[in-house]
Amino acid sequence: MHETDGPLIRLEGVTKIFQTDEIETHALSDVHLEIQPGEFVAVAGPSGCGKSTLLSILGLLESPTRGQYWIHSDPVENLSVSHRTRIRNREIGFIFQAFNLIGDLTVYENVELPLTYRHITAGERRQRVEAVLERVGMAHRAKHYPAQLSGGQQQRVAVARALVGQPSILLSDEPTGNLDSKNSEAVMELLQQLHREAATICMVTHDPRYASIAQRTIHLLDGRVVQPDSVAPDGRGEGIV
Repeated sequence: MHETDGPLIRLEGVTKIFQTDEIETHALSDVHLEIQPGEFVAVAGPSGCGKSTLLSILGLLESPTRGQYWIHSDPVENLSVSHRTRIRNREIGFIFQAFNLIGDLTVYENVELPLTYRHITAGERRQRVEAVLERVGMAHRAKHYPAQLSGGQQQRVAVARALVGQPSILLSDEPTGNLDSKNSEAVMELLQQLHREAATICMVTHDPRYASIAQRTIHLLDGRVVQPDSVAPDGRGEGIV
């Protein structure tokens, strides 16, 4: 992970409006947020409250309509498309609900893919891929294809793909949404382990059981932060109250 002074992520007054000919939808309204290096933050709230829109802005997939966003103290508002793409590839690891693995690539090839966009030697790519597959317990499945894996195994591969680029922050959008309870608990334990190893994680969830695992929980309703962050005395989040 990269070193930084102050917050790794900072949002001030971020608003996102989606506009069509007939309707204006305020997905986010005046959101203020800071995430420190090494924090595990949950963004919680009901469906349609703006959680995924917030994650898309953090991941530079969407731009705010108003407000400012800094990563590593650098404003992202005026970045070119190519610079945004470079930051996404180097600084941000994505873990999606739907896994988003490529069906005709092996586990190894899926995890290696983000590194192919960088000037990294084949030897270093191999070393990194083998290390992260070992870390998530999927080294023995390196030659398998996604269709040959369970949902829980596919999500572990997706976590490995997010980690292989050594990002500053992991953005996780409902990582247990397509999993049964046993696999959900295994994936959450993996995220907790990564956090104990100093990973910075921002996870969107509608499930208070998983929000409570984070150090801090930010609650959204109708695009707004509706109450102070929840932080337990021991630093673990207390879930939705």
